[in-house]
Amino acid sequence: MQIGVKLPQFGPGTEPDMMLSWAQFAEAAGFDFILTGDHIALTPEVMVDYPAPYYEPFTTLAWIAAKTRRIKLGFSVIVVPYRHPALLAHLASSLDQLSGGRLIVGVGVGWAESEFEVLGMPFNERGATTDEFLTALKLLWTNDAASFNGKYVSFKDVSVSPRPLQLPHPPIWVGGSSKRAMKRAVLHGDAWHPIGPRMDWLRDQGLPEIQRIAEAEGRQVPVLAPRIFCRLTDAPLPEDERIAGEGTLDQVRQDFQDLQEFGAEYIHLDTKRNSPTADSGRHHEDAWRDLTMLASQVFDLSSGTLR
Repeated sequence: MQIGVKLPQFGPGTEPDMMLSWAQFAEAAGFDFILTGDHIALTPEVMVDYPAPYYEPFTTLAWIAAKTRRIKLGFSVIVVPYRHPALLAHLASSLDQLSGGRLIVGVGVGWAESEFEVLGMPFNERGATTDEFLTALKLLWTNDAASFNGKYVSFKDVSVSPRPLQLPHPPIWVGGSSKRAMKRAVLHGDAWHPIGPRMDWLRDQGLPEIQRIAEAEGRQVPVLAPRIFCRLTDAPLPEDERIAGEGTLDQVRQDFQDLQEFGAEYIHLDTKRNSPTADSGRHHEDAWRDLTMLASQVFDLSSGTLR
């Protein structure tokens, strides 16, 4: 099981040295990957949860790739409809080459209607657009000259160069917990990346549903790679209200044990939930303390096993 962290790339106090310190901390501590988010237009709706500054993810990861050596880099998640598939393919393949084949391409449909309005994109068709763009994206990555004719995008004899270093393409993690997102993960993804799940929902609804979808489509079930919101508390949180990754050390340890039993191959830890405007320095201190405690008492980063 591989464990990763979320790169804080937004909010008051965020600046290059801070992001670099996070990446270097994660790599030195032995975490396996570090992922960023994605917003283009900082509308008032977006800035409620993601205040400025907000660093652009491809540029940020290209810079971090040059300053790290081992840790995998990627997205949780890129909003697929925001970029033409040819642009997304070129950006991602270049980043995969520049990082030495360390890219993870987490993808999602987006949620901020005002951001879609700014970009002139149909918000209510974002799911269908994402499905079509992902099909086109794979064609661009795996063909010398790709052609595609769809409802939302069409092109002929388009080449992407350089091609990704990882063949046939970087791993695609599909975010989302709806039935449509699960089907997208089955049809297009190497991993299913539910964000902020409750453990009982994952056990009783999410995993059985994606199994049913995979069987109906005649496909393999994608790898489980959840993003959980890491926050340690002194007192136990009510189990009927608790999100995976939050609570006492014992509660979080149980979450990891359950995820291991569920077959999770990756776990992504997001330390910034409910604190988007928190003091940058204080957040880092609290987050690094929690991550270090988990690494010393819950999981062994060197072996990828639970303690």
